[in-house]
Amino acid sequence: MKLQALLFDLDGTLADTDRLHEQAWLEALARYGIKADHHYYQTQISGGLNPEIVRRVLPQLSQAEGDRFLAQKEARFRELATQVAPLPGLLKLWKWAQERGLRRALVSNAPRENAEHILGQLGLCFDLVVLSEELPTGKPDPLPYRTALQRLGLGPEAALAFEDSPSGVRSAVGAGIPTVALTTGHRAYNLEQAGAFLCIPDFTDARLWSWLRSHDPAAP
Repeated sequence: MKLQALLFDLDGTLADTDRLHEQAWLEALARYGIKADHHYYQTQISGGLNPEIVRRVLPQLSQAEGDRFLAQKEARFRELATQVAPLPGLLKLWKWAQERGLRRALVSNAPRENAEHILGQLGLCFDLVVLSEELPTGKPDPLPYRTALQRLGLGPEAALAFEDSPSGVRSAVGAGIPTVALTTGHRAYNLEQAGAFLCIPDFTDARLWSWLRSHDPAAP
């Protein structure tokens, strides 16, 4: 079956925002005496769903306290994310997809306010937005990607997913979607172990374009 849709994660995939999330998380956790670092962020936070992260790393917080913590953390992220740029090659890929009539979906664990903030800065408008916070469960469960496929009316073989975390890769691969991983925040080895068939630093990678040409829906 020919390629009909591209499915994208948000943070670390469309733009290199993961470092901003890391700063916001480390600042927020420091107020509770947790001296977190990059390794802690990668292993305990990156790719996770906010409420689940808080329950795990700050189990002493009540539901209301956890909600306030997350609201403050995300507000701090948006303060930091004022000059976000698309990853190299993303706009070229976007144009390539538009010219071929490919559907484009955002599938993210990000809160809606963050997603709208980042997409507004990038100037991107998706055909479909699926956010884990609006589903019964988020990544690494396959449900977000299965939901996207269902709403697009497509089988997994007609889509290509782009992710940047092992959690996200497992979600997409678990839904049966071939997945390309961006190495903006995690090592290629960990992303490959999660199931990515290709790991790239950004969207200019020649290996990605070779794959796209071989699956070009406009090809005879």
